Amino acid sequence: MPSISRGEVEHLARLARLAVTEDEVDRFAAQLDQIVQAVAQVGQVADQDIPPTSHAVPLTNVFRRDDVRPGLSQQQAVAAAPAAEDGRFRVPRILGEEA
Repeated sequence: MPSISRGEVEHLARLARLAVTEDEVDRFAAQLDQIVQAVAQVGQVADQDIPPTSHAVPLTNVFRRDDVRPGLSQQQAVAAAPAAEDGRFRVPRILGEEA
């Protein structure tokens, strides 16, 4: 007996705003049922002796240390800008926003 009903497929289609035909509802119900069964089989394979993992191989952090270094001053940052105003970068107005 299928675990995914026609009503559930129709509900999912409404949520996804998909227009589906009667034939598609039946086909999708069968396909979704196969997916649910495949996931259930994967769940049966998992053994209590196998710890859950997020990666198949151990990972080490390859990033550099986060050392504090001096940055640019406001004047230095805007000095090379093509356009600056009041110590800030001046950029073109977008999306019709008003100042």
